[in-house]
Amino acid sequence: MCFLVALWCQTTLDARDDRYARRVQELALLPSGDILKPAVLGYRHVVADLLWLRMVQVLGERTVTPRAYEWVYHAVDVVTTLDPLYAYAYQVGGIVLTELARRPELSTALLKKGVANNPTSWQLHFYLGYNYYFFHDEPLLAAEAMAQAGRQPGHPPFVPTLATRMYAEAGDPSVGLEFLAALWRQTEDPRVKESLERHIKLLTIERDIGQLEQAVERYRRRKGRVPAALGELVAIGLLPALPQEPFGGIYRFDAKIGTVRSSTHPERYRVYELSKHAVGRR
Repeated sequence: MCFLVALWCQTTLDARDDRYARRVQELALLPSGDILKPAVLGYRHVVADLLWLRMVQVLGERTVTPRAYEWVYHAVDVVTTLDPLYAYAYQVGGIVLTELARRPELSTALLKKGVANNPTSWQLHFYLGYNYYFFHDEPLLAAEAMAQAGRQPGHPPFVPTLATRMYAEAGDPSVGLEFLAALWRQTEDPRVKESLERHIKLLTIERDIGQLEQAVERYRRRKGRVPAALGELVAIGLLPALPQEPFGGIYRFDAKIGTVRSSTHPERYRVYELSKHAVGRR
């Protein structure tokens, strides 16, 4: 009986896997939107809606590997060629390609297409700025995209302020943290939220290390030597308290070379290009 139950379960799982693979293959092999447009006559908006629903069902079926998400760009490109004003499709496709597929270059291409067709969508400008800032090392383009988001109707109050700060302090980890927190608030997918939370922790480490090393330098100028331990920075009032390492570790100070490191993530992280480090590691 146990054998028969196990066999039934395995057969069911195999059938589900086959169905999922078949659906992905159907979406991956869709003709281009330019070819489908004349084929569907005047029903291109209806077909776009049906394809989008099919795509959402596949995306929500289970967690898959990044490679399995690579069909997303083609499928969303087809949908948005049939219906160029489908702003939500650009938005979801853009964030999935960045955070889950780890393909920010495809995400950026899709979002640029979306901005061209939906210039008044503040969300598309916002997500494009996110890509420029964190994945393409283009802080000025990121600030410009954020400024565009702040000019569109319906944008949240924080957007223009964030754009101003990005122009003035591009590359500052504190600005990056504001950006990530804002994106986290705009996102509903729990898998994307989890990825962004990891980005936030990594960037928090970078911010904390910068603040600690600045305090060490002030200590050196005041005392003529570096501290033996980070606790001395608090003891003489340079810091109100030592920051908590977000992954549950500690910050360690090497008095010989004057640098601070995280015990859980000893390598330093750049403000930009978090995708090289934050996704799929540890």
